[in-house]
Amino acid sequence: MFEHRRESLLPRQAFARRVAWHLASASGLVALALGFGVLGYHWLGGLPWIDALLNASMILGGMGPVDPMTSPVGKLFASFYALFSGLVFIGVASLVVAPFGHRIMHRLHIEEE
Repeated sequence: MFEHRRESLLPRQAFARRVAWHLASASGLVALALGFGVLGYHWLGGLPWIDALLNASMILGGMGPVDPMTSPVGKLFASFYALFSGLVFIGVASLVVAPFGHRIMHRLHIEEE
């Protein structure tokens, strides 16, 4: 996916496409995770749709829950979703930073001919 150290540095336009692809992938991952959270809070937590969206958004954003879960199934879902959201945060951060980190490392390690 990324160029080898023996290859030349990717042109700016191709690099911009790579960044756009990574941003789109990260956005898709966030959308899927948010959808999963909304459905779980609505069906398992018994919250109305708008409250389910609020809770899922707050957990996914790292802010914490808004509405307390009262059922055991809702509490289990909230626990697993919080752990899942932490992993999604790490994955999304990696997707967004990867092209820039690779470009910096590639620029530092290009073999001069």
